[in-house]
Amino acid sequence: MPRYVIERDFSDGLIIPTDAAGANACLGVIDRNADQEVTWVHSYVSVDKKKSFCVYDGPSPEAIRNTAKKNSLPVNRITEVRVLDPYFYY
Repeated sequence: MPRYVIERDFSDGLIIPTDAAGANACLGVIDRNADQEVTWVHSYVSVDKKKSFCVYDGPSPEAIRNTAKKNSLPVNRITEVRVLDPYFYY
């Protein structure tokens, strides 16, 4: 399955509560993604919470965009990536 990094901008900041409501919001994203065979691997969020870089596995950029729309998440850029491991040569 191809892997992608999705860049997202949040003008008001990305706020996910650290309680049951936040956990449920994340689980909802996972459930809606599954409809298109898209898997959220993990994300990085800037310190000011205005930008995120999300690692996803999915069949295509179109599937990623479709799930983002269902989840009301912005998509600024989708880049297909490969793993570069610094320990590969050891």
